[in-house]
Amino acid sequence: MFAPAPLPDIAAIQKCLEFIFPEGTADRGYVTRDTAARTVFVMLYIDAIEGQDIWLAPKHVYKFAEHQTRQQDETSRNGYREDCLRPKYEPDGNRWYADNSREQIRDETLKDGFVIKGAVVVDTRVSTTSNKGRYALRKHFAQLFLSPEGEFESKALAWQKRYLSAAELARVRIMQERHAVEGAVPVTMPNGERRNLSTGNSSLIAKAVIEQFAPRYLRHPAVLWISESGNKVVMQDDRLMRDLGLPIDQQRLLPDMVLADLGREHTLLVFVEIVYSDGPITEARKEELLKMTDAAGYEHRNVAFVSAFEQRDSAPLKRRLAGVAVDTLIWCMAEPELLIWLGENHELPFKPGEWTSS
Repeated sequence: MFAPAPLPDIAAIQKCLEFIFPEGTADRGYVTRDTAARTVFVMLYIDAIEGQDIWLAPKHVYKFAEHQTRQQDETSRNGYREDCLRPKYEPDGNRWYADNSREQIRDETLKDGFVIKGAVVVDTRVSTTSNKGRYALRKHFAQLFLSPEGEFESKALAWQKRYLSAAELARVRIMQERHAVEGAVPVTMPNGERRNLSTGNSSLIAKAVIEQFAPRYLRHPAVLWISESGNKVVMQDDRLMRDLGLPIDQQRLLPDMVLADLGREHTLLVFVEIVYSDGPITEARKEELLKMTDAAGYEHRNVAFVSAFEQRDSAPLKRRLAGVAVDTLIWCMAEPELLIWLGENHELPFKPGEWTSS
């Protein structure tokens, strides 16, 4: 068999998956959680590997019983692969999952997980709803789990470089870099000035807003205001705020960050909420800020609102999305070139082409 006994156990496979698909990988949970590790184990167990003409069906996973993991001789493995596809087959012992786990294994773990990341190949001759097997591990991916312990990391890194997309690799790099920062978070302002933010995930998102969002989407960016938790004001450009006519006596209304694009005919003010633990730009928050800019004489088309998150599949975004105000933007530091607009096109306070540094 391609994968000889003894096979790596579930815990070892999950540890490998967590290394192969590091934090920042899109839908990482689909390919690193327990279900993913068990799916890989069963594929190795029944030899469902590219080139073998052996295919896994979701039922191979959800009907697998714990005692079966210890029966790794070739006869037992081939017998389970064939018996599982027979009608009304029920294994002895405690099954891993109930029948209603089929969709989760098929849609999340396989289709939206391993398949989309190039780790699993699909037999397109078999329909999605068929009881027959149609999934197999890519040979190059399967070999990672069969590598000697001392060779795994180098082979996994080589696999990432070759098989993960450029966009995926960029997202992974951004997320990995956030863990390299210890102590204060150094930030380079648009004017070249260096500032330090307190350590923490919110500061890392704030750093990304200043160093990646601002130069990418504003022609001549300036930072007017930065605050941190506890209403601590880290940076405030009183002179520029005064020149722009912002009422600085209403500090309680200001969000985590205020940017300005000075490279337009009419200055564009950009209010940013950093969403890691605190909330996004809500309708109530937006209305408060618009009252302030109305008093300062700014037209609504010259005011923009951004809720900045770590990444699209992070818990804060999923939890807070319903509360984000309409006619505002969502930006994620893991995908700096992507903007999400919540609103009607004709209500945009700018033309998308204007939001470039070129």
